[in-house]
Amino acid sequence: MLPTPDIKITDPEKVYDPAEDSFLLLDLFEELRDYFKRKEFGHKTPLVVEIGTGSGIVSTFINEYVLPNGYFIATDINPYSCASALQTNKANTTSFNLDAVRCDLLSAIQDHLIDVLVFNPPYVPTESIPSMPTTKNEEYKWMDIALNGGPTGMDITNKVLDSLNRKLSVNGEAYILFCARNKPKQVAANFQSNHDNFKVEQVIFRKAGWEELSIYRFLKVGGTKSTPSA
Repeated sequence: MLPTPDIKITDPEKVYDPAEDSFLLLDLFEELRDYFKRKEFGHKTPLVVEIGTGSGIVSTFINEYVLPNGYFIATDINPYSCASALQTNKANTTSFNLDAVRCDLLSAIQDHLIDVLVFNPPYVPTESIPSMPTTKNEEYKWMDIALNGGPTGMDITNKVLDSLNRKLSVNGEAYILFCARNKPKQVAANFQSNHDNFKVEQVIFRKAGWEELSIYRFLKVGGTKSTPSA
């Protein structure tokens, strides 16, 4: 088992601390090391993007052990998370191939460039999505934003799914984490039925206390062909 990166969270009350979902992603990418050694990226440096990086533990792990020759962009709407990701990567690697960008999901990333996308979304079903903090007194909301996914837990994830065909490179792939209440099998089937240029499959599953967590791979195997979602 590979060592877990030493995390450097700049403000523990405002940044999501790694938990079972984070460690499931680490375990998956440890299993995928040989897969990525064999994967052909052509003559380009693979672009790896993590949405909602939090502490930066996942991007740092992939950078250190899985795709050390990649270029990494860790995005988060939370400025404290962006700072933490940079510090975590610095504490564990000697490379300067990771940048943290404050943005909403993939809004700062050009289309058709992402080779590997990783997303541990705010998947907890909640009554609503929290609003952005506007004052120092509201900064407790950063943690709510990291967790709360709306009535089905899918409000934010659906936005990313809707952008995959546009944002991924040809042969690019996305790894997205779901809990059971998100109904991931149905989500995957619906996505596949509307995107015949993708292959979708569950790549890891784990029970974590009362939660059932799974990660699905969305692999873009063709061009841009898709049909609008219903």
